[in-house]
Amino acid sequence: MPAVITDDKIPNNVNLSGDRRLQRALEAWQPHFLDWWKEMGPSGWQEKDIFLRTAVSVESEGWAHFDYVRMPDYRWGIFLEPKQEGRVHGFGDFKGQPVWDEVPGEFRNMLRRLIVTQGDTEPASVEQQRLLGQTSPSLYDLRNLFQVNVEEGRHLWAMVYLLHTYFGRDGREEADELLARRSGDVDKPRILGAFNEPTSHWLSFFMFTMFTDRDGKYQLSALAESGFDPLARTTRFMLTEEAHHLFVGESGVQRVCKRACELMKTAPGGDVRAAGGIDLPTLQKYVHLWYPLSLDLFGGEISSNASDAFAAGLKGRYKEERYTEHDLIGSTFSMDVLREGKVLREDVPMRTALNEVLRTEYIKDCQRGVDRWNKTIREEGIDFRITLPSNRFNRNIGMWATQRFAPDGTLIDQATWDAKRDSVLPTEADETYIKSLMKPVYERGKMANWIAPPAKGINNLPGDFEYVKVD
Repeated sequence: MPAVITDDKIPNNVNLSGDRRLQRALEAWQPHFLDWWKEMGPSGWQEKDIFLRTAVSVESEGWAHFDYVRMPDYRWGIFLEPKQEGRVHGFGDFKGQPVWDEVPGEFRNMLRRLIVTQGDTEPASVEQQRLLGQTSPSLYDLRNLFQVNVEEGRHLWAMVYLLHTYFGRDGREEADELLARRSGDVDKPRILGAFNEPTSHWLSFFMFTMFTDRDGKYQLSALAESGFDPLARTTRFMLTEEAHHLFVGESGVQRVCKRACELMKTAPGGDVRAAGGIDLPTLQKYVHLWYPLSLDLFGGEISSNASDAFAAGLKGRYKEERYTEHDLIGSTFSMDVLREGKVLREDVPMRTALNEVLRTEYIKDCQRGVDRWNKTIREEGIDFRITLPSNRFNRNIGMWATQRFAPDGTLIDQATWDAKRDSVLPTEADETYIKSLMKPVYERGKMANWIAPPAKGINNLPGDFEYVKVD
């Protein structure tokens, strides 16, 4: 018999205790979620006490409560930002009209697809990362991994709440399917390509949280503008937690850069690999791998689906209020396009270019992170610069996927690509070497040789704090 869900077990501000229908639905779904978590969540760590942050309310003093908890006992809460009375559609064909508190019938399928696609990314990333705890470079990093994992689990609950509350039987079936798909499974893979890629070591994990989770920031921000108010309020609160995921990725790579520079200055001949570190050229290859995978998550450069979602008022732009025009009828966006094998600059109808508009904001944000990595390298006195490749490079979705491009965006033929591929993307030898470094370090205050310590501890705790009770 399913356990009774209470406000204590599931912190919430959606009147869960007063909504018996929702309680029954979640009581039926929760055991399947826990079965999935124990099977596909962090392997080998389910019974350990972890110093985790738990959201217990949306207020500033409540959304970041720290304490030791075992992950299966984590309180995956359901939170929406407080309702803004009088809120109206800020864009699209319904601009100025009151936002919806119920699903508009004509947009039901489109809205469900948006929620399911976002929801599918949350368990997918947990599955991708389930073995990383076995090779953590420190207790600090181990705890950060698990914090990301449980918050992805909470974000899954957030989407499942919307499906159960607003989509009836279809929503319940979709919620079940979110637990049935598996990252990388041949027969039942996750919906989006990057969430089927293996995250088999910590360098890939840091790249994933730097680039792929940053895509999540922009997708959530676009949904936070939605005229379906429950979705907007849900995703706004999710963004408060997403910031930590981006910090884990950006600071993680920054620490790898710093350690590489330190080893370059002390190792004979500056041979970072001989000293057991990750050299900067190899790190650049992994940027070349994960950044294009994440660019693909925005979809095609010209998209009728993006246009339809904007017109319907379901998905806006990043920080829509910054713009002066919000209906975009007759507006254009200047962008590169591929025409008959040539790269040309064209003005494209703005509504159909909205994926590219969002991707452009994302690229700027990624560059700011890379600039901070390069600042660290420069401060260490090393002459090396990490670069983002062109948005045409190594793409699998959109117009650029039909041709081969060099990292600088130059169009090249297949033979040139084949000749240069191993110099710009990780090889099997690179993977083997990186994996050879992945030896666990579980001693308090200690750090693996290939990564520098963090600048400060979680919640300003000391460096030797027992973030995970291993024994």
